[in-house]
Amino acid sequence: MELRMSMNRRELLFGTAAAGLATALPAQQKKTPAFTGLDGRPPVAERHFRSAVIEDAIAEVCAGISSPELARIFTNCFPNTLDTTVFPGSTHGEPDTYVITGDIDAMWLRDSAAQVWPYLEFAAKDAALSRLIEGVIRRQARLIQIDPYANAFMRSPEDPPLSWAVHDKTTMLPGVGERKWEIDSLCYPVRLAHGYWKATGSTAQFDESWMEAAARIVATFREQQRISSPGPYHFQRMSLEPTGTLALNGYGNPIRPNGLICSGFRPSDDACTYPLFIPANLFAALTLDRISEISATVYRRQGFAQECTQFARTIRSAVAQYGTIHHATCGQILAYEIDGYGNSLAMDDANAPGLLSLPYLNLMQQDDPLYQRTRAFALSLENSYFFEGSAGEGIGGPHIGLGFIWPMSITMRALTSDNEEEIVACLRTLCTTTAGTDFMHESFQKNSPADYTRAWFAWANGLFGELVLKLHRERPTLLRQFTVHA
Repeated sequence: MELRMSMNRRELLFGTAAAGLATALPAQQKKTPAFTGLDGRPPVAERHFRSAVIEDAIAEVCAGISSPELARIFTNCFPNTLDTTVFPGSTHGEPDTYVITGDIDAMWLRDSAAQVWPYLEFAAKDAALSRLIEGVIRRQARLIQIDPYANAFMRSPEDPPLSWAVHDKTTMLPGVGERKWEIDSLCYPVRLAHGYWKATGSTAQFDESWMEAAARIVATFREQQRISSPGPYHFQRMSLEPTGTLALNGYGNPIRPNGLICSGFRPSDDACTYPLFIPANLFAALTLDRISEISATVYRRQGFAQECTQFARTIRSAVAQYGTIHHATCGQILAYEIDGYGNSLAMDDANAPGLLSLPYLNLMQQDDPLYQRTRAFALSLENSYFFEGSAGEGIGGPHIGLGFIWPMSITMRALTSDNEEEIVACLRTLCTTTAGTDFMHESFQKNSPADYTRAWFAWANGLFGELVLKLHRERPTLLRQFTVHA
Protein backbone atom coordinates (compact mmCIF):
# COMPACT_ATOMS: atom_id res chain seq x y z
CA MET A 1 0.00 0.00 0.00
CA GLU A 2 1.25 3.54 -0.74
CA LEU A 3 2.69 5.52 2.15
CA ARG A 4 0.32 8.43 1.54
CA MET A 5 -3.45 8.33 1.19
CA SER A 6 -5.77 10.78 -0.50
CA MET A 7 -8.15 12.74 1.74
CA ASN A 8 -11.12 10.78 0.41
CA ARG A 9 -9.43 7.50 1.24
CA ARG A 10 -8.46 8.79 4.68
CA GLU A 11 -12.07 9.68 5.41
CA LEU A 12 -13.24 6.34 4.06
CA LEU A 13 -10.85 4.32 6.23
CA PHE A 14 -10.68 6.40 9.41
CA GLY A 15 -14.08 8.04 9.36
CA THR A 16 -14.82 11.63 10.26
CA ALA A 17 -17.59 11.96 12.81
CA ALA A 18 -16.17 9.72 15.54
CA ALA A 19 -12.75 11.34 15.33
CA GLY A 20 -14.36 14.76 15.43
CA LEU A 21 -16.38 13.89 18.52
CA ALA A 22 -13.27 12.61 20.26
CA THR A 23 -11.31 15.75 19.45
CA ALA A 24 -14.12 17.96 20.71
CA LEU A 25 -14.06 16.40 24.19
CA PRO A 26 -12.05 18.18 26.88
CA ALA A 27 -8.46 17.02 27.20
CA GLN A 28 -9.16 15.86 30.76
CA GLN A 29 -11.72 13.35 29.51
CA LYS A 30 -9.40 12.09 26.80
CA LYS A 31 -6.37 11.58 29.03
CA THR A 32 -7.64 10.64 32.49
CA PRO A 33 -10.87 9.15 33.80
CA ALA A 34 -12.97 11.54 35.80
CA PHE A 35 -13.45 9.09 38.68
CA THR A 36 -15.52 10.83 41.35
CA GLY A 37 -18.26 9.85 43.75
CA LEU A 38 -18.59 6.89 46.07
CA ASP A 39 -18.82 4.29 43.33
CA GLY A 40 -15.75 5.50 41.44
CA ARG A 41 -17.58 6.17 38.17
CA PRO A 42 -17.54 9.52 36.38
CA PRO A 43 -20.53 11.80 37.01
CA VAL A 44 -23.44 10.82 34.77
CA ALA A 45 -23.07 13.88 32.56
CA GLU A 46 -19.42 13.03 31.85
CA ARG A 47 -19.92 9.41 30.85
CA HIS A 48 -19.13 8.80 27.20
CA PHE A 49 -22.10 6.47 26.68
CA ARG A 50 -25.15 5.77 28.82
CA SER A 51 -27.40 2.73 28.59
CA ALA A 52 -30.44 2.11 30.76
CA VAL A 53 -30.18 -1.60 29.96
CA ILE A 54 -26.63 -1.74 31.33
CA GLU A 55 -27.62 0.24 34.42
CA ASP A 56 -30.51 -2.17 35.03
CA ALA A 57 -28.13 -5.11 34.68
CA ILE A 58 -25.73 -3.60 37.21
CA ALA A 59 -28.57 -3.10 39.68
CA GLU A 60 -29.87 -6.64 39.14
CA VAL A 61 -26.47 -8.24 39.64
CA CYS A 62 -25.62 -6.13 42.69
CA ALA A 63 -28.94 -7.06 44.31
CA GLY A 64 -27.71 -10.65 44.33
CA ILE A 65 -24.25 -9.89 45.80
CA SER A 66 -23.85 -10.06 49.58
CA SER A 67 -20.43 -8.41 49.65
CA PRO A 68 -20.51 -4.60 49.42
CA GLU A 69 -16.87 -4.64 48.30
CA LEU A 70 -17.56 -6.98 45.40
CA ALA A 71 -20.70 -5.06 44.42
CA ARG A 72 -18.78 -1.78 44.41
CA ILE A 73 -15.93 -3.16 42.28
CA PHE A 74 -18.39 -4.68 39.81
CA THR A 75 -20.30 -1.39 39.61
CA ASN A 76 -17.06 0.39 38.72
CA CYS A 77 -15.53 -2.17 36.39
CA PHE A 78 -18.37 -3.52 34.26
CA PRO A 79 -19.38 -0.18 32.64
CA ASN A 80 -15.84 1.25 32.57
CA THR A 81 -15.46 0.93 28.80
CA LEU A 82 -18.75 2.70 28.14
CA ASP A 83 -18.14 5.31 30.83
CA THR A 84 -14.67 6.37 29.76
CA THR A 85 -13.23 4.87 26.56
CA VAL A 86 -15.79 4.89 23.71
CA PHE A 87 -16.29 7.72 21.23
CA PRO A 88 -19.41 6.89 19.18
CA GLY A 89 -20.14 8.77 15.98
CA SER A 90 -21.02 8.12 12.36
CA THR A 91 -19.35 8.18 8.97
CA HIS A 92 -21.40 8.43 5.77
CA GLY A 93 -24.49 7.66 7.83
CA GLU A 94 -23.08 4.45 9.30
CA PRO A 95 -22.04 3.97 12.94
CA ASP A 96 -18.36 4.55 13.63
CA THR A 97 -16.90 4.04 17.12
CA TYR A 98 -13.38 4.82 18.24
CA VAL A 99 -12.24 3.02 21.42
CA ILE A 100 -9.18 3.80 23.54
CA THR A 101 -7.61 1.28 25.93
CA GLY A 102 -7.95 3.59 28.93
CA ASP A 103 -4.81 5.53 29.77
CA ILE A 104 -3.44 5.13 26.24
CA ASP A 105 -5.19 7.23 23.59
CA ALA A 106 -5.06 4.68 20.78
CA MET A 107 -7.30 1.91 19.45
CA TRP A 108 -5.86 -1.57 19.72
CA LEU A 109 -7.74 -4.06 17.53
CA ARG A 110 -7.55 -6.68 20.28
CA ASP A 111 -8.41 -4.49 23.24
CA SER A 112 -11.26 -2.61 21.58
CA ALA A 113 -12.96 -5.86 20.58
CA ALA A 114 -12.45 -7.38 24.04
CA GLN A 115 -13.63 -4.21 25.80
CA VAL A 116 -17.10 -4.19 24.21
CA TRP A 117 -17.49 -7.99 24.19
CA PRO A 118 -19.25 -8.18 27.62
CA TYR A 119 -22.04 -5.94 26.32
CA LEU A 120 -23.05 -8.20 23.42
CA GLU A 121 -25.73 -10.00 25.39
CA PHE A 122 -27.48 -6.65 26.00
CA ALA A 123 -27.22 -5.27 22.46
CA ALA A 124 -30.52 -6.73 21.25
CA LYS A 125 -32.31 -4.83 24.04
CA ASP A 126 -30.69 -1.43 23.41
CA ALA A 127 -30.61 -0.02 19.87
CA ALA A 128 -28.06 2.66 20.75
CA LEU A 129 -25.72 0.11 22.36
CA SER A 130 -26.14 -2.12 19.32
CA ARG A 131 -25.22 0.78 17.06
CA LEU A 132 -22.16 1.58 19.17
CA ILE A 133 -20.85 -2.00 18.86
CA GLU A 134 -21.62 -2.06 15.15
CA GLY A 135 -19.53 1.10 14.91
CA VAL A 136 -16.57 -0.70 16.51
CA ILE A 137 -16.89 -3.53 13.99
CA ARG A 138 -17.05 -1.16 11.03
CA ARG A 139 -14.06 0.88 12.16
CA GLN A 140 -11.99 -2.26 12.82
CA ALA A 141 -12.73 -3.49 9.29
CA ARG A 142 -11.44 -0.24 7.84
CA LEU A 143 -8.36 -0.22 10.05
CA ILE A 144 -7.42 -3.75 9.00
CA GLN A 145 -7.47 -2.55 5.39
CA ILE A 146 -5.00 0.22 6.24
CA ASP A 147 -2.47 -2.27 7.58
CA PRO A 148 -3.27 -5.85 8.67
CA TYR A 149 0.12 -6.04 10.40
CA ALA A 150 -0.59 -3.14 12.78
CA ASN A 151 -1.83 -3.77 16.31
CA ALA A 152 -2.87 -0.22 17.22
CA PHE A 153 -4.22 2.83 15.39
CA MET A 154 -4.58 6.52 16.13
CA ARG A 155 -7.74 8.62 15.96
CA SER A 156 -6.87 10.01 12.53
CA PRO A 157 -4.12 9.66 9.90
CA GLU A 158 -2.85 13.13 10.87
CA ASP A 159 -1.94 11.95 14.37
CA PRO A 160 1.67 10.83 14.92
CA PRO A 161 2.33 7.25 16.04
CA LEU A 162 2.51 6.40 19.72
CA SER A 163 5.54 8.09 21.26
CA TRP A 164 7.48 4.87 21.72
CA ALA A 165 6.84 3.80 18.10
CA VAL A 166 7.97 6.94 16.28
CA HIS A 167 11.42 5.61 15.38
CA ASP A 168 10.53 1.96 14.71
CA LYS A 169 12.16 0.48 11.62
CA THR A 170 9.16 -0.91 9.74
CA THR A 171 6.74 0.23 7.04
CA MET A 172 4.76 2.76 9.06
CA LEU A 173 1.58 4.03 7.39
CA PRO A 174 -0.42 7.16 8.28
CA GLY A 175 -2.72 6.58 11.23
CA VAL A 176 -0.91 3.50 12.56
CA GLY A 177 -0.12 3.79 16.26
CA GLU A 178 2.14 0.76 16.52
CA ARG A 179 3.06 -1.98 14.06
CA LYS A 180 3.65 -5.11 16.10
CA TRP A 181 2.35 -8.08 14.13
CA GLU A 182 0.23 -10.24 16.45
CA ILE A 183 -2.03 -12.98 15.11
CA ASP A 184 -4.69 -12.20 17.70
CA SER A 185 -5.03 -8.62 16.38
CA LEU A 186 -6.86 -10.08 13.38
CA CYS A 187 -8.76 -12.70 15.40
CA TYR A 188 -10.49 -10.51 17.96
CA PRO A 189 -12.33 -8.31 15.39
CA VAL A 190 -13.77 -11.43 13.73
CA ARG A 191 -14.77 -12.80 17.13
CA LEU A 192 -16.63 -9.56 17.82
CA ALA A 193 -18.34 -9.37 14.43
CA HIS A 194 -19.40 -13.03 14.60
CA GLY A 195 -20.56 -12.68 18.22
CA TYR A 196 -22.54 -9.54 17.41
CA TRP A 197 -24.25 -11.39 14.54
CA LYS A 198 -25.21 -14.27 16.82
CA ALA A 199 -26.36 -11.97 19.65
CA THR A 200 -28.48 -9.59 17.55
CA GLY A 201 -29.21 -11.37 14.27
CA SER A 202 -28.00 -8.27 12.45
CA THR A 203 -25.95 -8.56 9.27
CA ALA A 204 -25.71 -4.80 8.68
CA GLN A 205 -22.04 -4.85 9.66
CA PHE A 206 -21.25 -7.35 6.92
CA ASP A 207 -20.79 -4.98 3.99
CA GLU A 208 -18.16 -5.09 1.26
CA SER A 209 -15.66 -3.33 3.52
CA TRP A 210 -15.93 -6.13 6.08
CA MET A 211 -15.42 -8.78 3.40
CA GLU A 212 -12.39 -6.92 2.08
CA ALA A 213 -10.97 -6.93 5.61
CA ALA A 214 -11.71 -10.66 5.92
CA ALA A 215 -9.84 -11.30 2.67
CA ARG A 216 -6.88 -9.29 4.00
CA ILE A 217 -6.91 -11.37 7.19
CA VAL A 218 -6.76 -14.64 5.27
CA ALA A 219 -4.08 -13.32 2.92
CA THR A 220 -1.98 -12.14 5.88
CA PHE A 221 -2.30 -15.52 7.58
CA ARG A 222 -1.13 -17.13 4.32
CA GLU A 223 1.87 -14.80 4.06
CA GLN A 224 2.90 -15.60 7.60
CA GLN A 225 2.91 -19.34 7.04
CA ARG A 226 6.24 -18.42 5.39
CA ILE A 227 6.16 -21.40 3.08
CA SER A 228 8.52 -19.95 0.48
CA SER A 229 9.60 -16.57 1.90
CA PRO A 230 9.52 -14.62 5.17
CA GLY A 231 6.84 -12.34 3.75
CA PRO A 232 6.72 -8.53 3.77
CA TYR A 233 6.59 -7.85 7.50
CA HIS A 234 9.65 -6.79 9.48
CA PHE A 235 10.03 -4.78 12.69
CA GLN A 236 12.95 -3.38 14.67
CA ARG A 237 13.05 -1.00 17.62
CA MET A 238 15.87 0.54 19.60
CA SER A 239 15.10 -1.00 22.97
CA LEU A 240 16.89 -2.09 26.11
CA GLU A 241 14.36 -4.92 26.35
CA PRO A 242 14.87 -7.73 23.81
CA THR A 243 11.12 -8.39 23.91
CA GLY A 244 10.56 -5.00 22.26
CA THR A 245 12.13 -5.89 18.92
CA LEU A 246 12.55 -8.77 16.47
CA ALA A 247 15.82 -10.52 15.68
CA LEU A 248 17.45 -11.12 12.30
CA ASN A 249 16.74 -7.80 10.56
CA GLY A 250 13.28 -7.61 12.04
CA TYR A 251 11.90 -10.93 10.77
CA GLY A 252 12.23 -12.85 14.04
CA ASN A 253 13.92 -16.12 14.82
CA PRO A 254 13.92 -18.74 12.05
CA ILE A 255 11.20 -21.33 11.60
CA ARG A 256 10.74 -24.49 9.57
CA PRO A 257 7.40 -24.13 7.72
CA ASN A 258 4.85 -26.70 8.92
CA GLY A 259 1.47 -25.10 8.20
CA LEU A 260 1.37 -22.89 11.29
CA ILE A 261 1.28 -19.07 11.15
CA CYS A 262 4.19 -16.96 12.40
CA SER A 263 3.50 -14.20 14.91
CA GLY A 264 6.04 -11.48 15.57
CA PHE A 265 4.57 -10.63 18.94
CA ARG A 266 2.33 -12.06 21.66
CA PRO A 267 -0.92 -10.42 22.87
CA SER A 268 1.21 -8.84 25.60
CA ASP A 269 3.00 -6.90 22.82
CA ASP A 270 6.20 -8.79 23.71
CA ALA A 271 8.24 -10.42 20.95
CA CYS A 272 7.81 -14.16 20.48
CA THR A 273 10.87 -16.26 21.26
CA TYR A 274 9.77 -18.83 18.68
CA PRO A 275 7.41 -17.39 16.04
CA LEU A 276 4.98 -20.31 15.90
CA PHE A 277 2.81 -19.19 18.82
CA ILE A 278 0.44 -22.07 19.60
CA PRO A 279 -2.50 -20.34 21.42
CA ALA A 280 -2.76 -17.70 18.68
CA ASN A 281 -2.67 -20.36 15.96
CA LEU A 282 -5.63 -22.10 17.58
CA PHE A 283 -7.36 -18.70 17.67
CA ALA A 284 -6.58 -18.23 13.97
CA ALA A 285 -8.14 -21.61 13.14
CA LEU A 286 -11.39 -20.66 14.87
CA THR A 287 -11.25 -17.25 13.19
CA LEU A 288 -11.04 -18.93 9.79
CA ASP A 289 -14.03 -21.12 10.70
CA ARG A 290 -15.99 -18.00 11.62
CA ILE A 291 -15.04 -16.22 8.39
CA SER A 292 -16.09 -19.36 6.53
CA GLU A 293 -19.49 -19.41 8.22
CA ILE A 294 -20.08 -15.72 7.54
CA SER A 295 -18.88 -16.02 3.95
CA ALA A 296 -21.15 -18.98 3.19
CA THR A 297 -24.23 -17.78 5.06
CA VAL A 298 -24.21 -14.01 4.59
CA TYR A 299 -22.17 -13.38 1.45
CA ARG A 300 -22.92 -16.66 -0.36
CA ARG A 301 -19.26 -17.00 -1.31
CA GLN A 302 -18.88 -20.75 -1.05
CA GLY A 303 -15.44 -20.98 -2.63
CA PHE A 304 -13.87 -18.57 -0.16
CA ALA A 305 -15.69 -20.31 2.68
CA GLN A 306 -14.24 -23.68 1.68
CA GLU A 307 -10.76 -22.16 1.42
CA CYS A 308 -11.04 -20.86 4.98
CA THR A 309 -12.32 -24.19 6.30
CA GLN A 310 -9.42 -26.08 4.74
CA PHE A 311 -6.93 -23.55 6.06
CA ALA A 312 -8.32 -24.00 9.58
CA ARG A 313 -7.93 -27.79 9.28
CA THR A 314 -4.30 -27.36 8.23
CA ILE A 315 -3.56 -25.26 11.31
CA ARG A 316 -5.27 -27.63 13.74
CA SER A 317 -3.50 -30.61 12.19
CA ALA A 318 -0.15 -28.85 12.59
CA VAL A 319 -0.90 -27.99 16.24
CA ALA A 320 -1.78 -31.62 16.91
CA GLN A 321 1.40 -32.84 15.20
CA TYR A 322 3.92 -30.26 16.41
CA GLY A 323 2.35 -28.24 19.21
CA THR A 324 2.50 -30.62 22.16
CA ILE A 325 5.50 -31.36 24.34
CA HIS A 326 6.30 -33.76 27.17
CA HIS A 327 6.86 -31.96 30.46
CA ALA A 328 8.78 -33.90 33.10
CA THR A 329 6.30 -33.00 35.86
CA CYS A 330 3.01 -32.28 34.09
CA GLY A 331 3.15 -34.84 31.26
CA GLN A 332 1.90 -34.13 27.75
CA ILE A 333 0.96 -30.45 27.49
CA LEU A 334 0.62 -27.77 24.83
CA ALA A 335 3.73 -25.76 24.08
CA TYR A 336 3.50 -21.99 24.26
CA GLU A 337 5.73 -21.45 21.21
CA ILE A 338 7.68 -23.65 18.80
CA ASP A 339 9.92 -23.12 15.77
CA GLY A 340 9.34 -26.24 13.69
CA TYR A 341 12.91 -27.45 14.27
CA GLY A 342 12.02 -29.25 17.48
CA ASN A 343 12.61 -26.32 19.82
CA SER A 344 9.79 -25.25 22.11
CA LEU A 345 8.98 -22.87 24.96
CA ALA A 346 7.12 -24.10 28.04
CA MET A 347 5.52 -21.09 29.76
CA ASP A 348 2.32 -19.10 29.88
CA ASP A 349 1.62 -15.38 29.89
CA ALA A 350 -1.27 -13.54 31.52
CA ASN A 351 -2.63 -12.16 28.26
CA ALA A 352 -5.25 -13.85 26.09
CA PRO A 353 -4.83 -15.85 23.97
CA GLY A 354 -2.59 -17.87 26.21
CA LEU A 355 -2.68 -21.44 27.42
CA LEU A 356 -4.94 -20.70 30.40
CA SER A 357 -7.51 -18.81 28.30
CA LEU A 358 -8.06 -21.49 25.63
CA PRO A 359 -11.57 -22.59 26.81
CA TYR A 360 -12.63 -19.00 27.44
CA LEU A 361 -11.95 -18.24 23.77
CA ASN A 362 -13.63 -21.52 22.70
CA LEU A 363 -10.33 -22.89 21.40
CA MET A 364 -10.45 -26.08 23.51
CA GLN A 365 -12.99 -27.84 25.68
CA GLN A 366 -12.48 -27.07 29.36
CA ASP A 367 -12.65 -30.75 30.32
CA ASP A 368 -10.16 -31.84 27.65
CA PRO A 369 -7.42 -33.81 29.49
CA LEU A 370 -4.74 -32.07 27.40
CA TYR A 371 -6.07 -28.68 28.49
CA GLN A 372 -6.36 -29.73 32.12
CA ARG A 373 -2.71 -30.85 32.18
CA THR A 374 -1.67 -27.66 30.41
CA ARG A 375 -3.73 -25.57 32.85
CA ALA A 376 -2.14 -27.31 35.82
CA PHE A 377 1.27 -26.46 34.39
CA ALA A 378 0.37 -22.81 33.73
CA LEU A 379 -0.91 -22.39 37.31
CA SER A 380 2.16 -23.87 38.95
CA LEU A 381 5.73 -22.84 39.69
CA GLU A 382 6.74 -25.00 36.72
CA ASN A 383 5.61 -21.97 34.69
CA SER A 384 8.40 -19.40 34.98
CA TYR A 385 5.84 -16.57 34.95
CA PHE A 386 3.58 -17.91 37.71
CA PHE A 387 4.16 -15.99 40.93
CA GLU A 388 3.14 -16.55 44.55
CA GLY A 389 3.27 -13.87 47.21
CA SER A 390 1.59 -12.57 50.32
CA ALA A 391 -0.97 -10.67 48.21
CA GLY A 392 -1.95 -13.63 46.05
CA GLU A 393 -0.88 -15.86 43.22
CA GLY A 394 -1.26 -15.68 39.47
CA ILE A 395 0.40 -15.42 36.08
CA GLY A 396 2.40 -12.42 34.90
CA GLY A 397 4.82 -12.16 32.01
CA PRO A 398 7.93 -10.41 30.72
CA HIS A 399 5.98 -7.28 29.73
CA ILE A 400 6.09 -5.88 33.29
CA GLY A 401 8.63 -8.23 34.84
CA LEU A 402 9.21 -10.86 37.47
CA GLY A 403 7.04 -10.87 40.58
CA PHE A 404 4.16 -8.91 39.03
CA ILE A 405 0.81 -10.71 38.81
CA TRP A 406 -1.84 -9.65 36.29
CA PRO A 407 -5.42 -9.54 37.63
CA MET A 408 -6.49 -10.61 34.14
CA SER A 409 -4.89 -14.02 34.76
CA ILE A 410 -6.73 -14.40 38.07
CA THR A 411 -10.02 -13.51 36.39
CA MET A 412 -9.26 -15.97 33.59
CA ARG A 413 -8.50 -18.68 36.14
CA ALA A 414 -11.97 -18.23 37.62
CA LEU A 415 -13.59 -18.12 34.17
CA THR A 416 -12.03 -21.48 33.29
CA SER A 417 -12.84 -23.24 36.57
CA ASP A 418 -15.72 -25.41 37.78
CA ASN A 419 -14.33 -25.54 41.31
CA GLU A 420 -16.20 -23.11 43.54
CA GLU A 421 -13.41 -22.96 46.12
CA GLU A 422 -11.00 -21.92 43.38
CA ILE A 423 -13.44 -19.34 42.03
CA VAL A 424 -14.01 -17.84 45.51
CA ALA A 425 -10.26 -17.67 46.11
CA CYS A 426 -9.83 -15.81 42.82
CA LEU A 427 -12.60 -13.35 43.69
CA ARG A 428 -11.06 -12.67 47.08
CA THR A 429 -7.66 -11.98 45.58
CA LEU A 430 -9.17 -9.67 42.97
CA CYS A 431 -11.11 -7.77 45.62
CA THR A 432 -8.13 -7.35 47.95
CA THR A 433 -5.54 -6.24 45.39
CA THR A 434 -7.13 -3.08 43.95
CA ALA A 435 -5.08 -0.94 46.37
CA GLY A 436 -8.25 0.84 47.43
CA THR A 437 -9.12 2.00 43.91
CA ASP A 438 -11.91 -0.57 43.37
CA PHE A 439 -10.70 -1.09 39.78
CA MET A 440 -8.62 -3.80 38.16
CA HIS A 441 -5.06 -2.91 37.18
CA GLU A 442 -2.67 -4.25 34.59
CA SER A 443 -0.46 -5.86 37.26
CA PHE A 444 0.48 -5.69 40.93
CA GLN A 445 3.56 -6.75 42.85
CA LYS A 446 2.95 -10.14 44.44
CA ASN A 447 3.70 -8.87 47.96
CA SER A 448 2.42 -5.31 47.61
CA PRO A 449 -0.85 -4.52 45.77
CA ALA A 450 -0.12 -0.79 46.17
CA ASP A 451 2.73 -1.30 43.70
CA TYR A 452 0.69 -1.62 40.53
CA THR A 453 0.72 -0.60 36.87
CA ARG A 454 -2.05 1.15 34.92
CA ALA A 455 -4.84 2.57 37.06
CA TRP A 456 -7.06 2.79 33.97
CA PHE A 457 -7.08 -0.46 31.97
CA ALA A 458 -10.53 -1.03 30.53
CA TRP A 459 -9.99 -4.56 29.20
CA ALA A 460 -9.13 -5.90 32.66
CA ASN A 461 -12.10 -4.07 34.15
CA GLY A 462 -14.51 -5.47 31.58
CA LEU A 463 -13.19 -9.00 31.96
CA PHE A 464 -13.81 -8.82 35.71
CA GLY A 465 -17.35 -7.61 35.00
CA GLU A 466 -17.82 -10.52 32.62
CA LEU A 467 -16.80 -12.96 35.35
CA VAL A 468 -19.31 -11.56 37.84
CA LEU A 469 -22.05 -11.65 35.20
CA LYS A 470 -21.23 -15.29 34.48
CA LEU A 471 -21.44 -16.15 38.18
CA HIS A 472 -24.73 -14.26 38.47
CA ARG A 473 -26.18 -16.48 35.74
CA GLU A 474 -24.59 -19.80 36.67
CA ARG A 475 -23.73 -19.64 40.38
CA PRO A 476 -25.99 -17.08 42.07
CA THR A 477 -25.65 -18.82 45.43
CA LEU A 478 -21.89 -18.27 45.34
CA LEU A 479 -22.42 -14.50 44.98
CA ARG A 480 -25.05 -14.42 47.74
CA GLN A 481 -22.69 -16.19 50.15
CA PHE A 482 -19.43 -14.53 49.09
CA THR A 483 -17.39 -12.55 51.61
CA VAL A 484 -14.09 -10.86 50.88
CA HIS A 485 -12.45 -12.21 54.03
CA ALA A 486 -12.79 -15.92 54.78
